[in-house]
Amino acid sequence: MPAPLRIGLAGLGTVGIGVVKIVQRHADLIAARAGRPVVITAVSARDPQKNRDADLSNYPWETDPVALARRDDIDVFVEVMGGHEGPARLATEAAIAAGKDVVTANKALLAHYGHELAVAAEAQGKVIRFEAAVAGGIPVIKTLTEGLAGNQMRRVMGVMNGTCNYILTRMQASGLPYEAVFEEARQLGYLEADPNLDVGGIDAGHKLSLLAAIAFGTRVSFDKVELEGIGNVSIEDINLADDMGYHIKLLGVAQMTGRGLEQRMTPCLVPAESPLGQLQGGTNMVVLEGDSVGQIVMRGAGAGEGPTASAVMADVIDIARGTRLSTFGRPATSLTEPVAAKSATPAPYYLRMSLLDKPGALAKIATALGEAGISIDQMRQLNQPGAADDKATVLIVTHKASPADVAYALDQFGTTGVLLGAPVAIRIEEV
Repeated sequence: MPAPLRIGLAGLGTVGIGVVKIVQRHADLIAARAGRPVVITAVSARDPQKNRDADLSNYPWETDPVALARRDDIDVFVEVMGGHEGPARLATEAAIAAGKDVVTANKALLAHYGHELAVAAEAQGKVIRFEAAVAGGIPVIKTLTEGLAGNQMRRVMGVMNGTCNYILTRMQASGLPYEAVFEEARQLGYLEADPNLDVGGIDAGHKLSLLAAIAFGTRVSFDKVELEGIGNVSIEDINLADDMGYHIKLLGVAQMTGRGLEQRMTPCLVPAESPLGQLQGGTNMVVLEGDSVGQIVMRGAGAGEGPTASAVMADVIDIARGTRLSTFGRPATSLTEPVAAKSATPAPYYLRMSLLDKPGALAKIATALGEAGISIDQMRQLNQPGAADDKATVLIVTHKASPADVAYALDQFGTTGVLLGAPVAIRIEEV
């Protein structure tokens, strides 16, 4: 039997303990599939005395992950600590400098420093693998870098934050407002310590930027992702969208256009009967579109001990087998700096507004849309219980329009003298 592949595991939280359990539970299976044993030779976490749901008694302990990364008795540094600065970054850089391969679940680290880390690793003939950093247990990185390697990718999109999907689907099912479901998610432990990482779209934006780099051969450009979280999604819009056959999702979309790379992570309406529209709870879904393969839909658990640890171990086993791939599917030095393009791809839009209920009010809104070059597909006036007699809620679904034209129309609405409050505009994504 060939010599074992030796792991140094940094981080013993939920994911790290999941890795320990898989290595201990499936040692023979892993050795058979990898062609050699895979063993943990040392671990690192801040508190050696903390009670953890695994037997760690046989593993040497380093309180400093940088020291772990530099140990001579490890071949692969597995980083599941999180955070894009501090110990995670320093330890990953130390591991690369010490000639170790790296497996990480850290999407924030790679979104901010992925290119420079990839250049450093590949200069030494080492690999950085990060299947666990995007969509948990869904093997989307392997699919892009291997299964679809013969395709020119056209579009990457998906629901990539399970907490946001839980909140939106729970609002729809229960009729509860955002604030109530947000608090419920917090009580259940679904939210990050900084909740804005989830509900602000930042976590999902990190993931989208990594997929875009692989799909389109560019350097990671998280700072160019258009971000809008779910905090302004109202139960009213969720219910109205549902009535029209749509569901609201925090949807990431990346595509290369003639103007440059579009990357957006924003609330969108999707058809209720589409795979994305039917996605419930904390599940993730990624949709990949290639010129030869067409559309592929991948669905699964986006987080959690088992799914994320499973993805970590898939990367470890590939390294044990001798599989050597560039970090982002092609040499890091060949990745181009993307030209960031603001979203300009036309799409239908959902518009909701409150108007003075007087003759000619709706005509003024229709005229403003016409002057912006936007045609109306559907329009209805809603009679809402308890609404003032002089107020009318109007719902409009447009035909395809560019974001710039929609923004212009919204500005024009404000000059009509019939608008009460700010209108709501949500893109309808064709999937």
